[in-house]
Amino acid sequence: MSADPRQVEPLLRALAPRVLGALVRRHGQFGLCEDAVQEALIAAAAQWPADGLPADPRAWLTTVADRRAIDAIRSERSRREREAAVAEETVEVEVGDADDTLRLLLLCCHPSLTPATQVALTLRAVGGLTTAQIARAFLIPEATVGQRISRAKRTIRAAGARFELPAGDELAARLAAVLQILYLVFNEGHTATSGGDLTRAELTGEAIRLTRELHALLPADGEVAGLLALMLLTDSHRDARVGPDGLLVTLDRQDRTRWDRAQIEEGIALVTEVLGAADRGPLGPYQVQAAIAAVHAEAPTAEATDWPQIAALYGVLERLAPGPMVALNRAAAIAMVDGPQAGLARLDELARDERLAGHHRLAAVRAHLLERAGDRAAAAASYREAARLATSLPERRYLEAQAARLGEAGT
Repeated sequence: MSADPRQVEPLLRALAPRVLGALVRRHGQFGLCEDAVQEALIAAAAQWPADGLPADPRAWLTTVADRRAIDAIRSERSRREREAAVAEETVEVEVGDADDTLRLLLLCCHPSLTPATQVALTLRAVGGLTTAQIARAFLIPEATVGQRISRAKRTIRAAGARFELPAGDELAARLAAVLQILYLVFNEGHTATSGGDLTRAELTGEAIRLTRELHALLPADGEVAGLLALMLLTDSHRDARVGPDGLLVTLDRQDRTRWDRAQIEEGIALVTEVLGAADRGPLGPYQVQAAIAAVHAEAPTAEATDWPQIAALYGVLERLAPGPMVALNRAAAIAMVDGPQAGLARLDELARDERLAGHHRLAAVRAHLLERAGDRAAAAASYREAARLATSLPERRYLEAQAARLGEAGT
């Protein structure tokens, strides 16, 4: 009996890290094993839709990948070395436990790798995406992705990275890198930095799926739960973010009946649980961001938003994780509480930060506050400046439309 290809792909993505973990534990060569798993995934994607799912899909993939790995090892070692290093082909490969996924995530975010390389390796090794899928998602050449993944394997091998859970401070630092990479992947999917589409659902979906797995492995970690909640609450707006004309719809103008209530309820439940747990550990930035998103989600209308609470939460976030974007968001929130002039004064200070000086969001927030203050001409000029700086085509179109609207109103 044939299998629906739409069911096969998500199954393969879910099984990929477990199969890879089983092979790495046996053979100890990440690059070689990752290639073998990719070959097994390709074989399954071709055979399962036509022949049907095997009785044990995970065992099928593990067996096929192990044979590929053995063949590769044989080709690069002499017969005697091969016989001494590898057990008989009939030896059953032990199926990995849940910790294999965590080990793989930590290995893919090894500190010797650049963030771009960590993203590519995580999406391929743990997410099960092909090189072509990653390239399409990030709008970069497939050859570039392939080079990053090959370079990552060489770097990991040269660094002598081991397939084991680090301990103590090293584990905390590596986990922080994992969360940052998942957050980066989600943000690129939520608002693509380039191209004609505002969002890339395949990236937001993959980031949420991997964060769910991480939360299942580390249910007591407050920051993992916070990140998952933040993703769910943010993604719940997806269907309302683009209007019938294809233009971006800002949060205050969205049709809230189109928000995904199931995601909102799950996200709020996670936030409530993690902030109320006595053993959640220290408060972290993802938990605070999730709390801010929850306040927005709980407001039935834009006018009912509890801006004083949001501004206070941004103050906490700025103490925990200071940065230009956090400061910009806090300035916007303060403007909603104390008026546009208060926000504009803060923007003047932020403009001195070279990290923000040329960013389109600084100009966009300034335009919004200038319009609220009644200075339409200056607001239109700031919208035009923001549009010039924006790299996302949907964002640029929205900003240009706002500038045109104010220009027409002023004539």
